[in-house]
Amino acid sequence: MRNIIFFGPPGAGKGTQAKTISTYLKLPHLSTGEILRSKITQKDQIALQLKEIIDSGKLVSDEILNQIVAEKISTDCEDGFILDGYPRTLYQANFLNNLLENKNYKLNHIFNIDLSFDILKKRILKRSTEENREDDNASVIETRFNEYNKTTKPVSDFYKKDFNEIYYDIDGNDQIEKITNKIKQIL
Repeated sequence: MRNIIFFGPPGAGKGTQAKTISTYLKLPHLSTGEILRSKITQKDQIALQLKEIIDSGKLVSDEILNQIVAEKISTDCEDGFILDGYPRTLYQANFLNNLLENKNYKLNHIFNIDLSFDILKKRILKRSTEENREDDNASVIETRFNEYNKTTKPVSDFYKKDFNEIYYDIDGNDQIEKITNKIKQIL
């Protein structure tokens, strides 16, 4: 069983790398962003609330995400998983660590993809056009980046401190293939 977490600000390429490594290792890729975007298409009351939260650049509550991730890990991840976009808060990290401990699972690799805000902004605006994502616009990008630095960066730092032997900083300014090759070498 292999359990992997990808960290990095929005647009760092963690989703791209997680998908590639998911295929490479034949493990489920649990992207909270994709799960939430899929839920939004259902057009029910929760979907409308989620759309409003995501479109404003704010983060979905810990309780909702914890429930989604716990369900996915319990039902879809008997051989392991790749998390992308979770945990985003220290509360979520504690929830995840307790969940894994209760299941006798452990984390094997944690990758933090880091890059400059200017490159990040260019990538997200390009992705917005290519994928027709309404949640990727200039005002939302800055809100999400600031929110990342305020809430998720401390989570990444927590894992770096407490799981240093399996934590890897990756230069997100490199080309996609070069980043993938670095990750595969570590794995």
